[in-house]
Amino acid sequence: MKFIIKLFPEITIKSSPVRKQLVKQLRRNIRTVCRSLDEAIEVTGKWDMIEVESSSNEQTDIAALASRLSCISGIHQILEVAEYPLESLDNMLEIIHPVFVDQLVGKTFCVRVKRSGNHDFTSIEAERFLGGELNQTTDAAGVKLKNPDLKVEIEVKQNRWFLITRRHAGLGGYPMGSQEPVLSLISGGFDSTVSSFLMMKRGLNTHYCFFNLGGHAHELAVKEVAYYLWSRYGSSHRVRFVTIPFEGVVEEILNRVDNRYMGVILKRMMLRAASKTADLMNIQALVTGEAISQVSSQTLPNLAVIDSVTNKLVLRPLATMDKQDIIATAARIGTEEFAKNIPEYCAVISKNPTTRAKPERVEKEEGFFDFAVLDAAIENRRSVSVSDIIADDLTREKVEVVVELAQDDVIIDIRHPTEEEIKPLTMAGREIVVMPFYQLMSKFPELDRSRNYLLYCDKGIMSQLHAMHLRDEGHENVGVYQPDGK
Repeated sequence: MKFIIKLFPEITIKSSPVRKQLVKQLRRNIRTVCRSLDEAIEVTGKWDMIEVESSSNEQTDIAALASRLSCISGIHQILEVAEYPLESLDNMLEIIHPVFVDQLVGKTFCVRVKRSGNHDFTSIEAERFLGGELNQTTDAAGVKLKNPDLKVEIEVKQNRWFLITRRHAGLGGYPMGSQEPVLSLISGGFDSTVSSFLMMKRGLNTHYCFFNLGGHAHELAVKEVAYYLWSRYGSSHRVRFVTIPFEGVVEEILNRVDNRYMGVILKRMMLRAASKTADLMNIQALVTGEAISQVSSQTLPNLAVIDSVTNKLVLRPLATMDKQDIIATAARIGTEEFAKNIPEYCAVISKNPTTRAKPERVEKEEGFFDFAVLDAAIENRRSVSVSDIIADDLTREKVEVVVELAQDDVIIDIRHPTEEEIKPLTMAGREIVVMPFYQLMSKFPELDRSRNYLLYCDKGIMSQLHAMHLRDEGHENVGVYQPDGK
């Protein structure tokens, strides 16, 4: 099967050297992301489009590959095509007529031809010829140039032509790795996950910095969403997940800082810690999910006071977004259910928070703070590759991974509905429950406690994380099923 990749329009207006570099990076990313689906995948093209050719023609494999391509930044559209050598318009008609003769019965249609190269016909001439012949030799309801029931779409390139069989929307943006890396402050909620995604979409390799304010459950939940974001939208590059234990910092603020300034000073401490972490990672920019005036610490005066503690560039992609737009984006990219189930931690909420913090007053309050506590938190940070995020759970053992099933084991398929729909898990004589990962915390307690359940996902990592989470909640009857044993 062949796909034609259309570039994000902003790439096409770049200078020749920049455009070539971006296309080269995009080709590299496509190979890296799609190789696990097809080891023999071919990715070619240098200027106006990229061609991706798979060795498989199985519909499930094609759907999986199209889904993977639709999550790679830098792509505007993915076209499923059939390729033919260009001989003549008559030959082209002989090929497309049997393809559309049944589809056109009783339907209006039009023919659209895009052409590049030197030919003895124009695009319009090809459209008129093919459209006229199809109209006369099929039972179509007629040609309709605006809003037809069906479009016959063809692209002609030099001595080849492509019949487009299906279109898929791309992610847009720039190829991952084409811009500098950033460190995103992630809490797992709507704002930080959406802001991280927007950075990834713009081509910035996005690493994660998590401040643990409230224990293992919160950390585990944030690891889950970080892994999801990386695996779906950024797996072409290696990414780090950094955990900074901030319980001591929170305690110090609660005991020593005036109530009205707690929120602002906590954010300043986070930026200080994130900046030092970014220095060690050779990263020059930080990302936050703050939106202007969403909460008291996010007024312009407070943001200015917060930013003054760092010389890093602080990027706020959500600065002017409405909350409902943020939630809608989270739903579109698949992080909404994660955010809904992230444990709340509200230890540092001022009763009457200031909205216009004065620098001199903030510095006075911080004079009471023991900065050795902050230094200790930074020193005790933990960093792990997101691709191996379970290894960062240093205090717990991995949940048992089962390769061979016992007779009464029940498999729970926790994959995202899109993945499950493309390639359903079927096993003769075996009970399989489809329960997406974001429903586990609410629906798993309703299951029969006398049964043993094994979570299943493609790579086993999400299953491990969710099984750990369920065990933390007191469910001992859960494990992980990984048929390949990897």
